[in-house]
Amino acid sequence: MDKHAGPTSHDIVRDVRRRMPRGTKVGHAGTLDPFATGLLVILSGRATRLADRISSRQKSYRAVIQLGQRSETGDPEGPITAGGPLPSAQDLDNAIAHIGQRTRQQVPAYSAVRVDGERLYQRVRRGETVALPERDMEISHCELVAASLDAGLVTLDITVSKGTYIRQIAVDLGEILGCGAYCAQLRRTAVGPLLVDNAIPVARVPYDEPIALTSLITDIPHYLIGDASADGIVHGRAIALDGPNGEGALISDHGQLIAIARIQDEMAFPTTVLFGPDDL
Repeated sequence: MDKHAGPTSHDIVRDVRRRMPRGTKVGHAGTLDPFATGLLVILSGRATRLADRISSRQKSYRAVIQLGQRSETGDPEGPITAGGPLPSAQDLDNAIAHIGQRTRQQVPAYSAVRVDGERLYQRVRRGETVALPERDMEISHCELVAASLDAGLVTLDITVSKGTYIRQIAVDLGEILGCGAYCAQLRRTAVGPLLVDNAIPVARVPYDEPIALTSLITDIPHYLIGDASADGIVHGRAIALDGPNGEGALISDHGQLIAIARIQDEMAFPTTVLFGPDDL
């Protein structure tokens, strides 16, 4: 889906579920903040079993960052206060290069991460002082796309690992520069191989050109298996399979993604099964 600014990711899931046949499972593979737009991967039916795998992939964004101001939430929701003097172009380039090398990130105070069993934002809104946890992260791409330093506006294209907060990158950039910053606009452009250019609006659900599940699993080898092997897999049994140790996608003769399997010593052990015995 191509999410617009305003609704939560859960709002989009709810809207999609209302348009699907009653009882259809619907979920998403990676939250977008309400102010953010762009690619929200919605999974329905048996595809929901791939949510963790898809959400773990790298994600790409275009972020518009406002320098010279600070936001308590790191985004336009604020409250927003004045920061310091705007930087030079050279200082900005140096700060972006520094940000791109970081491998750890402090979780934003206004986030849904749980600390001692409760969401961070709930504790912060009660006025509690909470030690913010840190997470590993990887920034594989960070490029300056445009800058209007007179207005304090900077546009970055960023590709990051799962769980990385772009609004925190904006805040950190502002602190490196000493002027403060927040993420004014954020658009997700890709999740792994899935691109926002191919996304659809909620109004087109149910979609008459569904994406084949096999196209969502491009990071591991694909293996064709016959009907007898497929029957064994959906019943939870291991099957003989000639392939190197590691993960594999098991594809039926009809082109259906039957399961994800762990392959060891020429045996395939199902780990995520998408079909039941009555579905084949």
